[in-house]
Amino acid sequence: MNARSLWSQILIVVGGIAMLIGAIDPLEGSLLILPGSGLVALGAWLGDGERRLVAFRGAVFALIAIGVAALFGLSTAGGVGGEEGVSPWWALAILPYPVGWSVGIWGPGSPRWMLWLGIVVGTWYLGLLAMALRAGRFVEANIAIAVVGVFTIGGCIYSLWRAGRSTAVAS
Repeated sequence: MNARSLWSQILIVVGGIAMLIGAIDPLEGSLLILPGSGLVALGAWLGDGERRLVAFRGAVFALIAIGVAALFGLSTAGGVGGEEGVSPWWALAILPYPVGWSVGIWGPGSPRWMLWLGIVVGTWYLGLLAMALRAGRFVEANIAIAVVGVFTIGGCIYSLWRAGRSTAVAS
């Protein structure tokens, strides 16, 4: 294994861990998720992978960067809704962030450990909805987070199924 491949593997592992740890609290965790997705994209670029995979990881980083920029921009503008904030429809500008994160976890080239931990984080998001329903607070926002959780769990299970199927066919 040459130095470039070694650095590629290290960057993908460190970036993937940052994306998963940051997902525990998706708002404040964006400060970990954004650089983590950048490290994964850089690791894909350094590796000897296909151009398609490098382009995919770059697109995931771009989606997360756009969504996080919108998140901080809306926060600076006073948030969403309420007396001081902008219209709730502006929250759609944040949508690239959770979509990019979820697809970055279960998309092509994701290692098995990331898929399994993606299922754990998706389950955590469903638990957040249960806690919000019990407390009767922030239910709408947590429904959106739970949808991301279901989407992530489904994507991870599908990717694990495909990986298992391709190894069974190769045998």
